[in-house]
Amino acid sequence: MTVGVFVQARLASARFPRKALALLRGTPIIEHVLRACRRIEADVHALLTDGDSEESLGPVAGACGFALFVGDPDDVLSRYIAAAERFNVATAVRATGDNPLVSARMADRIVRMHLDASADYSRFDGLPLGTGVEVVRTGALKIADSTTDDPYDREHVTPYLYRHPEAFRLNIVPVEREYRAPDSVTIDTPEDLKRIERILRKRHDVPEIDGLVAALGIASRR
Repeated sequence: MTVGVFVQARLASARFPRKALALLRGTPIIEHVLRACRRIEADVHALLTDGDSEESLGPVAGACGFALFVGDPDDVLSRYIAAAERFNVATAVRATGDNPLVSARMADRIVRMHLDASADYSRFDGLPLGTGVEVVRTGALKIADSTTDDPYDREHVTPYLYRHPEAFRLNIVPVEREYRAPDSVTIDTPEDLKRIERILRKRHDVPEIDGLVAALGIASRR
């Protein structure tokens, strides 16, 4: 079964324009994201973007070992399905371009659990926000695509699935207590970027740090 890591990112953002290219410790945020996600075991690694962002993000994707897929700028659900069909992916690992501290170690765990459970949708519950991924069966996304016209579902890809537990096999796994923390390491605003920059200032090599370890370190210092 083909597993694909799909990172979604584009440069249009109302709160933080061109966020993906903003520098975190001298390196674009998107490069940190891609380096972390490249460590997730999969058959395919692809950056999913739109036509307006292709020229700027394409070279970064290639340098990080990611294929580039250009799809609908607003209907991200259809972008995922088109990418899954293009790369013949049966299981998609969804990550977003504002999470530079995603944990490849935990992603590998939830992918294995997803496949073992023959689930439609899987994620860990309780991880620090921005360190986890979602895992979803392409067939389940196609059902959502043919069923919902809700703009929220189409922008955020997976809500239709977990809002309809009667229709899908959900595998939402409570994470062990030692991995729980209330912190968010997602970058939504310039202020978030400054906060993560301060937190990581003493780290020597951010891309090699497991995101979960970094987030739990943040919690322990409070």
